[in-house]
This record gives sequence, C-alpha cells and structure tokens, in this order.
Amino acid sequence: MSDPLSRLLASRDWLMADGATGTVLFNMGLQSGDAPELWNVDHPERITKLYKGAVDAGSDIFLTNSFGGTAARLKLHNAQSRVHELNKAAAEIGRDVADKEGRDIIVAGSVGPTGEIMAPMGPLTHEIAVEMFHEQAEGLKAGGADVLWVETISAPEEYQAASEAARLADMPWCGTMSFDTAGRTMMGLTSGAMAGMVEKLDHAPLAYGANCGVGASDLLRTVLGFRASGNPRPVIAKGNAGIPKYHDGHIHYDGTPELMARYAVLARDAGATIIGGCCGTTPEHLRAMRAALENTPRGAAPDLEQIAAEMGGFSSGVDGTEENSDGPKRERRGRRRTQS
Repeated sequence: MSDPLSRLLASRDWLMADGATGTVLFNMGLQSGDAPELWNVDHPERITKLYKGAVDAGSDIFLTNSFGGTAARLKLHNAQSRVHELNKAAAEIGRDVADKEGRDIIVAGSVGPTGEIMAPMGPLTHEIAVEMFHEQAEGLKAGGADVLWVETISAPEEYQAASEAARLADMPWCGTMSFDTAGRTMMGLTSGAMAGMVEKLDHAPLAYGANCGVGASDLLRTVLGFRASGNPRPVIAKGNAGIPKYHDGHIHYDGTPELMARYAVLARDAGATIIGGCCGTTPEHLRAMRAALENTPRGAAPDLEQIAAEMGGFSSGVDGTEENSDGPKRERRGRRRTQS
C-alpha cells in the first residue's frame, strides 16, 4: 500500500468523492463549447474554488479539471500542444488545496474518453490511444496527482488503453464506465463483463465502477451487478443528481440534496466503497450526502423494489446481465420517476 488512496481505503469503510465539475464551472461563467481545461491557466482561482467546494463539503477525493485533457479533445480548441501544461496545472492547483487541509485528501487526475471511436470500428488505434492517455497521465503526475481517475468510458478497448498508459506512467488508477443503454455501456458492456475485464488487466485499477448514466436508480442497479459478479475489488458509484431538464436556456438536474443523501446511503449498502456524484451534483448535495453517510447505520443491500420506491423506476426493464449466466437475473419493478 505505497499510494495514498490504498492507505485511505484500508483505513475506512467508505470514502466520499466529489460531485460535478461542469455544473459548478457553468455556474461560475463557463460557456457551452468552451474548454474548461484552459481555466487551469487562465482562471486558476476559479479552479481552486471548484476543488475547495468539494473538500469543504466533505469529499475525501476530488477530481482535477482535466476530463477533456487528451490531445484529441484539446485539438477541438487548438490546444493539443498544451496537454502537459494544462494537466500539470490542474493537478498543481489540486495539490495545493489538498495539502492545506488537516485531513487526508486524495487528488485524482481526471481522464475522460478521447471522444473518438476505437479500431476496428473507428480510426483510433490502441497504440495512439495509449500514447494520448500516457501524455495526459505524465502531466497529471508532474502536477502531483495521487491517482489517475479514468471516467465515463464506454468502450472496453479504451479502458484497456488507459490502463496501459497508467502503467507506463507508473501511476495507480481508478476507472469507471458509463452504463446508459439498458444497463450496458454505449459499446455494449455489462456490469458483469466489466467486473471480469478489470481482473484481466496487467495493471488493474485500485477501484472500478460506474459514473454518470441515466439516473441514480440505474446506477444503483449497476452497483448490485458489480457485487453479484463476485469481484471483491472496491466499487465506485458516482451517480447524476436526478434527471436533466431544459429550463430557461439551461440544463438543470432535478435531484434534491435529500434525494442524493438517500442515494449515497443506498450505494454504500449496495456495496460501493467510494461514493460521489456526477452531473448536477453541487457542494450542497455533497454536504447532505456526507451527513447521511456518517449518521445512517449500515443496512442490508437494497433490492430493486426498494431502489425503485426510493429513487424512482428504472429507465429500462433490464440491466444487461440477463444473458450472462454468471450475472444477476433482474426484472423491472417500480414506476418511472418523473420528479425528485
């Protein structure tokens, strides 16, 4: 256990991660279509505020402002030559925030998908993907990130490329995928298939799981799928704060702090060790989640009926594992949630 996250995991029953990056930055004035990574250099005080908001709300782990920090994503903003600079700055700001706290805080270097389709379906080869992720990883490592945090991945090939890049950078890492199509990722992977895949990697993640997706109910069902697989590795749950709705020219998530507090407890009881929020999750939500995790005794794992009753019904009648004889058999219960 030479890395800070492994030591913290060994000492705690659960850890709280952060919430949304984009939601908070949009509230600070980021415009749609802008590259938030540029703010690491142009507006470092705003990124400090982003990180500090999560820490002050009780997060043990926060992700750096580097989700779109690969050359493929930065190329859209003519910033592909600034990969190392922008990622290093993201982590340096985070390191400064974490080191000023009186408790252990993990700076997790966010690594999002490249936005390109992996071969053979698309033009992105394994070698190029590894090179791009490795370049980003080295920047985050130079800035002082404790761990790489690969997130919102859909293709197993891209997840594998990120794993190899982390190995080349000699960095521990965590990795989540987004399950949003009938319990599968966009590229068809189920929770059970992901649980099996991570154990076959030469450089396996410290923890794995799900983020984003289509709502808290579906994400909790995916967490149950991870645990039903039998994989003992720590599970990450970072669900959205409700459902996105368009209002007055902006996207708003309808999940209340009370809803997210209950989600956090259900995620812990379902088997997640690292619990946070994704889109729409603000420091207000995080404070409620932290209080609930600290003050609510651990309970039995929820079943699908309880999840549907408390969080709302599922977006689909299946979770993708029905065809996998090694996975849990599930069927739809409950009603479709219309509001929080």
